[in-house]
Amino acid sequence: MLAAGSSSRMGRPKATLTTGPAGRTFVGAILETLVAAGVADVRVVVAPGQGGFTEAGVANPDPSAGMLSSVQCGLRAFRQQPDAVLVWPVDHPLVKVESLAAMIAAYRESNPPVVVPTFQGRRGHPVLFAARLIPELLGADPSRGAREVVHAHDDRLELATNDPGVIEDIDTPEDYARLFGSKLPPLRGDA
Repeated sequence: MLAAGSSSRMGRPKATLTTGPAGRTFVGAILETLVAAGVADVRVVVAPGQGGFTEAGVANPDPSAGMLSSVQCGLRAFRQQPDAVLVWPVDHPLVKVESLAAMIAAYRESNPPVVVPTFQGRRGHPVLFAARLIPELLGADPSRGAREVVHAHDDRLELATNDPGVIEDIDTPEDYARLFGSKLPPLRGDA
């Protein structure tokens, strides 16, 4: 899970935002979905000094290098190479368990190099990468992003879902208000 970004447009870390006034944190919502879909080994990549994620937390020493640098930090943190990896930005907390389960099942059935969920023709997140692409991800230029690895594989699977959560990117206070029907909760210490 990628949670090391500066969240400059949101004005506060997205990882600790909640899915509505009384909801779970974005990290908590994603972790619940991963567990419910049977994903056993998770890494939450954060900026230096962020914590609270126990053994799943991995610090990216330079998040300004780009999202792929966080992917690379997360990949290096696995003790054993996984069968596949899901790259999941923290600002997509509304993905349904059924969508994630369908992605995993499609991967197990046909073994494509990449599985990208779509909604109404738009590509979304999380993206599943086969283990055989881990060296490509680790060797890619962080300034160019993982998208380059995805698009290098014409045999990727773009899996249609009925889940708008795969494309709901919550980057701004306006996105938050539109999706959850309320303004951002005040920061601690705000009046």
